[in-house]
Amino acid sequence: MSNKDHWSKPKRWKEMYTRSEKQRRAQQLGMTYPIVDGNDMAESERINVLFVCSRNQWRSPTAERVFKRHPLMSTRSAGTSPNARRTINESDLRWADVVMVMEHKHRQRIVATFPRLVEHLPIHVLDIPDEYREMDPELVELLEAVVPPLLQQA
Repeated sequence: MSNKDHWSKPKRWKEMYTRSEKQRRAQQLGMTYPIVDGNDMAESERINVLFVCSRNQWRSPTAERVFKRHPLMSTRSAGTSPNARRTINESDLRWADVVMVMEHKHRQRIVATFPRLVEHLPIHVLDIPDEYREMDPELVELLEAVVPPLLQQA
């Protein structure tokens, strides 16, 4: 095997273009993206939303569950702490079209840890303090009020 074989990987074009780039190009062409046929939307056309809190214990798993069955998005959750149930990693950020963090410190940690990966990735701060338990009705109501308008911008 030559040296070239070690570093050459097949390009994954579908993953190379973010949703916002696809939307920008569609707008230039006078089209809408994604193209929705009725209520049935292909998995590849759904927006991938990554919810992040500190320990991936209450807030981000709640957000993931609340929007899990949403017809326009796919969801995941992770935490910024090394002690999180599920710690955020490169593959999460490559998967995400948009990241929703609970506090400014989460955004700062992500940018500091993965500067190149998040250079063009929208990261929205929800300003939800760590005072809720998982599936707390007040937290669910807050998420349902705050998240959809931000996705309109994504």
